Amino acid sequence: MMQVIPVIDLLNGEVVHAKKGLRQTYQRMHSPLCPSSDPLTVVAALLAIYPFKQLYIADLNAIQKLPNKTSTNYASIAQISLAYPELELWLDAGFKQSADLLEWQKLNVRIILASENFHDMRDYLALSQQQPDFILSLDFFSDGFRGPLALFKQTEDWPERVIIMSLCDVGANQGFNKTRLEQITQSNKGSRWYAAGGVRDEQDLLSLKALGVHGVLVATALHNRQISGASLSRLGI
Repeated sequence: MMQVIPVIDLLNGEVVHAKKGLRQTYQRMHSPLCPSSDPLTVVAALLAIYPFKQLYIADLNAIQKLPNKTSTNYASIAQISLAYPELELWLDAGFKQSADLLEWQKLNVRIILASENFHDMRDYLALSQQQPDFILSLDFFSDGFRGPLALFKQTEDWPERVIIMSLCDVGANQGFNKTRLEQITQSNKGSRWYAAGGVRDEQDLLSLKALGVHGVLVATALHNRQISGASLSRLGI
């Protein structure tokens, strides 16, 4: 069974539409599913499509270390956690050192260590040892992999769950990067792979399932109704 995991990107307490990893251009979410960019409203609209078990959250304030802005979207994420206690929250909040974890310890969130946040392999290893059940995100922008090259090569230092995050394909509605997925998934047979970026419709989900991908992160295709609850039910998600 392949998991489909909805995604929300939070900036200054609102859901924004992520597109091609160009974060400086992200705009407030205008979704056919709901009239608001309020995080709780958007999550409710996504869960109305299908009873998803996980929700991926990108805290863009924390990831970008934005000056003169809300340092994190903790309040919004805490509200989601309180409203949906059985929903497993996967959180990327720009974690790169121990101090970054402190704010989130009271919340029931699954920590994502994203390669783009690390300049040195030693920092990644130090933080990963403090989070035994973390998820790794291998981040690809338009210029390629972003993170320590050693992290990309040393597959023995990867956890069980690994996201292949093609940010340049996010929100573009142009399909996923099949070549990249095939190359990476062949490099480590022991990982459970999650594809992120470019998924458009039910056919893309079927193609990813055929590749042996364990899960898929989706946002735009859900909001545009290109992937429906009925199609997820047919796939046995």
